[in-house]
Formats: sequence, structure tokens, C-alpha cells
Amino acid sequence: MDEMIRGTAAGVPFLARPPEHPTAATPLLVGWHLMDPPRSEAAMAAALPMADVPAWRVYLRLPEYGEQREVTRRAAEDYVLKLIDPVVSTASGEFPAALGQLRSQLETDGPLGLFGGSAGGAVVLQVLTEQDVPVVAAALVNPVAQLEPVTDGVAKWFGTPYPWCDESRAVAARLDFVARADELAKRHPELALLLVRGEKDEPEFREPLGRLATALRAELIDIPAMEHALAAEPGVAPAPQNEDARRVDEAFSDWFRHYLKPPLL
Repeated sequence: MDEMIRGTAAGVPFLARPPEHPTAATPLLVGWHLMDPPRSEAAMAAALPMADVPAWRVYLRLPEYGEQREVTRRAAEDYVLKLIDPVVSTASGEFPAALGQLRSQLETDGPLGLFGGSAGGAVVLQVLTEQDVPVVAAALVNPVAQLEPVTDGVAKWFGTPYPWCDESRAVAARLDFVARADELAKRHPELALLLVRGEKDEPEFREPLGRLATALRAELIDIPAMEHALAAEPGVAPAPQNEDARRVDEAFSDWFRHYLKPPLL
């Protein structure tokens, strides 16, 4: 982690890993971590270093996301309105300003790629659906593609049904990227999109992701024996890359090496 640059962009903490010979045309690759391990920007950087991608790799911290006990309390109180919506929608909304400052600080105008996992993957999908940000390529692992089934799955874990209301259903509709696939496709008709899912992830993640891949004609990779997380608990500090993270890192790296290239001179 010594070569990482630490900073903030429009108030968003980040870690940035530089390529060997950065120029003004070097591609910029920006992503968000999971709420499961790896659940911090430092842990995500260790899990998915994408070391052989000739681009700036930038890991943003999810907003309003702190100590795990507090996250669990908020999830139990209201998973949609107290946790997912504040985190995902805030991250998406603050991204254009953060991107502008990242480009200034890292001195690059190169093509942009996005990546993320789980809730961080939902941030990418929301940016792609709602923000006027030019994105060349994106790669997601086990993202929240439809919030409603994920919410009901979390409620089963807590042992009580989720109390849906008009406000939370409106959030679920906004974070239903299968239903909004046409919006995403119209905003980014040339996007190179990779979707990766674990063979042993929960069906509320796997099944919507399959539908999203079909709707967007995206590349879909199933990783055998992989569950939802990409690292062991507690998943906050950087840790050695495990086999699941290695396979995702390899898939992401291959994708971005192919699709995220500096413009020809």
C-alpha cells in the first residue's frame, strides 16, 4: 500500500494507485467497495489491485458508512431508508464533482472506467443511469441490481419482514436497474459492461444480475464456488488477496486492459 496516494476529492476520501508512467492521457479507473468484505477503500485496493492495468486505479470511500456495529443497527432499523439509499444515492450524487477534482489532482484527461461490488456496484449502476459522465467501460461484481429482493433477503436474515412504505418503494424503484436498463443503455450506448457473479451468492443478487446482463447484452461471468464477499471478516484493513478476489481481479483486469485504453495519437 506504500505507493498509494491518499487524498480527498470534493470531500470524498480516496486511495489512488498510479500506473508506471502516467501522462495526461492515462485512463482513469474509479470504483467503490462493498458493504461486505472488503468494506473499505483500503481493503478494496488490496483485494482488487488490477496491478497490470495501465491506468490510475482510484478507490473511493462509500459515504455515511462507518463502524460495522452502527451499519448493522441502521440496517435493522430501516435497511432502505437508513442505510442503502443514504449510502448509494449520496455516492452517486457526489461523483461528478469528485471526478472533476480527481482529474485535476491526478492530472489526467484519459478515458474513464468504473468498477464496484455489491452496494458499490449499485453506485456504479446509478451513476451510469443518472449522471452525465462519459464512461467507456465498467466492471461489477455481485452488485445490487434490484433493491427490492435484496431488501427482502436481508429482512429474512433479521427475522422480520421489511416494512415497505411509499417512500421506500420509491427508492427501490429508483434502484431497480433491470427496470431502468433502457435508460442506462440510452445514456451509454457504447459502454463495455462486465458483470461478475459468484456461483454461491444469494439468489436475490444472482438472479437480477442475470436479467440485467440480458437486458443490456452485457458480458456475464460466473465464478465457481464464490459467495458474495471477496475477503474475510472483518474486511476493513488491507489483507492478502484470497482466491475469490484473485479471480475477480483477473476478470476485471482483462476487461479494462482490453476496453480502457488511452486515445490513439
